[in-house]
Amino acid sequence: MAKSRQGAGTPATVALTKAKIEFSTHAYDHDPAAKSYGLEAAEALGLESEQVFKTLLVEVDGKLTVGVVPVDKQLDLKAIAAAAGGKKAVMADPAAAERTTGYVVGGISPIGQKRPLPTVVDRTAADHTTVYVSGGRRGLDIGLSPADLITVTNARTAAIAR
Repeated sequence: MAKSRQGAGTPATVALTKAKIEFSTHAYDHDPAAKSYGLEAAEALGLESEQVFKTLLVEVDGKLTVGVVPVDKQLDLKAIAAAAGGKKAVMADPAAAERTTGYVVGGISPIGQKRPLPTVVDRTAADHTTVYVSGGRRGLDIGLSPADLITVTNARTAAIAR
């Protein structure tokens, strides 16, 4: 797999390039009928689903927070609330997620969002040499080390997947 500092020109690739973080880009033909954007990406790219992570926005005690979990798992709302220092989490309104991050649902990257948000990455990311997250548009994933993902998003890690 070729490492690249030249991205596809999304805010995520621009942020990674600016931070001098090595990453690879992986484009695929997005099927608008796909039921799961993340599982579609894993299948299209020939990757194990536990290595591909989805970006979900939640409201923890009314404050938007980013959860990053493997695409074959679900976000545990109680666990992310606790990890973020709150009591209750609910899924964020998709329109609010798009407005706040600058990305469209299905292409929300945890990297390069319009406004930095508290971020929690599931601890299983550390089980892999490379993890894959949305590159900032449907049909584009970015591969990078879990440590770099945590650094660039200023994330904490916790067991937030079930």
